[in-house]
Amino acid sequence: MIKRKTRKKRTEESKKHIGQVPGTLIYTGKKSDKDFHVECFDYTKDNVEESILLNIEEAANYKDSSSVTWINVDGLKHTDKIANIGQQYSLHPLVLEDIVNTTQRPKIDEYEDYLFLVLKMLYYDEKENIIIEQVSMVLGKNYVLTFQESEGDVFGPIRDRLRFANGRIRGLKSDYLMYALIDAIVDNYFSIIEVLGNKIEDLETELFTGNAREDVNIEVQQLKREILKVRRAIFPLREIITRVEKGEHPLIYKRTITYYRDIYDHLIQVSENIDIYREMIWSLMDMYMTTISNKMNEVMKVLTIMSSIFIPLTFLAGIYGMNFKYIPELEYRYGYFVLLGVMFILFIGLLFYFKRKKWL
Repeated sequence: MIKRKTRKKRTEESKKHIGQVPGTLIYTGKKSDKDFHVECFDYTKDNVEESILLNIEEAANYKDSSSVTWINVDGLKHTDKIANIGQQYSLHPLVLEDIVNTTQRPKIDEYEDYLFLVLKMLYYDEKENIIIEQVSMVLGKNYVLTFQESEGDVFGPIRDRLRFANGRIRGLKSDYLMYALIDAIVDNYFSIIEVLGNKIEDLETELFTGNAREDVNIEVQQLKREILKVRRAIFPLREIITRVEKGEHPLIYKRTITYYRDIYDHLIQVSENIDIYREMIWSLMDMYMTTISNKMNEVMKVLTIMSSIFIPLTFLAGIYGMNFKYIPELEYRYGYFVLLGVMFILFIGLLFYFKRKKWL
């Protein structure tokens, strides 16, 4: 019953956009209880100003400033405020629609005055359940807008670099800021891959040693779904970085192209690991089925050996259990003990034979 309700809810979520006017802002995520939060980093090479924008109209003040500005928006449920920001920065209605549509596939759209990117940010929660959150980025001449479903992300090191002027981030333009944000997301993919690799190795050891739990097949299936989710989130990003690297958009300076190539190299490495782990998961399924088959074969072998031992004993018991009047051995005084002795010798002989054949 719970599965049917969950399936029905997913179906209803997917139907929200059907028949709607293009550019209609409909939030499709699950974090509808999150507050709206806007943080701002406005910086030059020599100083930085960090603030929380309590009034959304304040964001318009940074659009044409001479400094570089990073505005991070948390809370996609508040579509009216998202639309307000879009109006201030002249964003296309379809861009705003994609921002609040959390099922959007990673992509890049080029406009005359800005670039629009959709990425997937991956991380594990306290119970090691994988969380996939959509991050939308808008790159302008002197600003970067990022939109997230809720507070909490992988951009902590970027904030510290801006605060303490670590590296070259405060000395370069907004295209380098966007590179740094994407690089932080991609670098976190490696930690996801590492956790997946450890899970697979643990399951492989468990299955190989024959100490597999009864519910290990469920764990293998869950791990398979995790890898497929990660693959769907990461693979389209290669196309995005390729377009940025090979494109000629005026917002991407030539000096920054090298850094985007480095991201592409990291994505290739992550993708290769995902393909390897995907093959390993299929191997784990085969190994699990082989283990189950071997256990069944062991049971059948024991039953077959027991049957083979008792067949001749049952044959003898069947002969002397017949109701014929004249059976010569029936009148023999020690016939019963002789028959038990013959049965015992047969039993020991068959055990010795099976042991010699290494069937036991």
